[in-house]
Amino acid sequence: MADAAFDPDFLIDLFAPFARVTVKRMFSGHAVYRDGIVFALAIQAGLFLKADAETTPLFEAAGMPPFTYGRASGERIVASYRRMPDACFDDEDELRKWAAIAWEAARRAPVKPKRSRSKAPRQER
Repeated sequence: MADAAFDPDFLIDLFAPFARVTVKRMFSGHAVYRDGIVFALAIQAGLFLKADAETTPLFEAAGMPPFTYGRASGERIVASYRRMPDACFDDEDELRKWAAIAWEAARRAPVKPKRSRSKAPRQER
């Protein structure tokens, strides 16, 4: 399923029973957006849904591990995304349920201010 997870058309079709989504390339995969808010990540390791303090227990109860990645230092970081249950690929009701859980977590997340793309001019001394 990992190869299909990288295809934007696949992701749009997969989440269609839940909502109209957009997909943008990021790092080694894609971010899945609804109304401009990321609620899922499709990367080499699989498909992950947004989680927060309120929803993490639901993912844990379902046995869904967190998304982790390594830094150059070898440190493992646990991000606020959990693996999407396999049943979501075959069962639209399960997909709607888990996507809604992720969407609500994404909506509750604080909005990070956008970083300016232009550098401030250097001041001469």
